[in-house]
Amino acid sequence: MDNRQAIGSWLSGPRAAMEEAGADFGHRGQQLGLPEQGPGSIARPGRRVGALAVDWGLCVLIAYGLITDGYTRATPNWALLVFFVLSVLTVGTVGVTPGKRLFGIRVVAVDTGRVAPLRALARTILLCLAIPALIWDRDGRGLHDRVAKTVEIRI
Repeated sequence: MDNRQAIGSWLSGPRAAMEEAGADFGHRGQQLGLPEQGPGSIARPGRRVGALAVDWGLCVLIAYGLITDGYTRATPNWALLVFFVLSVLTVGTVGVTPGKRLFGIRVVAVDTGRVAPLRALARTILLCLAIPALIWDRDGRGLHDRVAKTVEIRI
C-alpha cells in the first residue's frame, strides 16, 4: 500500500476503509429492518441537527421572553429546562418536537413503534447531557437512542 492510499483511507474514515477491504455493512437501518431511502428510513444527521437547532432556538426564545424577561446568566439554564420538558412531553406523546416535525423526522421505538414516556424521559436526560448524542453506532443512532431503544426516522 502506498502512502496516498493510506492517507485516503484515513480521510474517508474507518467505515470507508473497511468497505474497501471487502466488508459489507449494508445501508443504515438495515439491521433494524428499515428501508434505505424514503419514509421510514433513518433520518440523516443534517436533518437531526437542524431539528435540534430549531427546538433549541424555540426554547431559548421561551426562556428569554417568558421566564427571565430578557437575557441573563440564567437564560441558558432555563432554556435547557424548557428543552427538557418540551422533549419529554412531545416525544413521549406524539413522537415529534416542533423542530422534528418541521424537518420531517419522528422518533419511534425499535420494538413497538411508539415511544413510551419512560423511554422519552431516559432519551431526553441523555440528550441533555450532550455526550451520549455525540457517540453514534453504524446505523447513525446516538447512544441516547440506543439506551432508549428508539430511532429517528423520516416521515
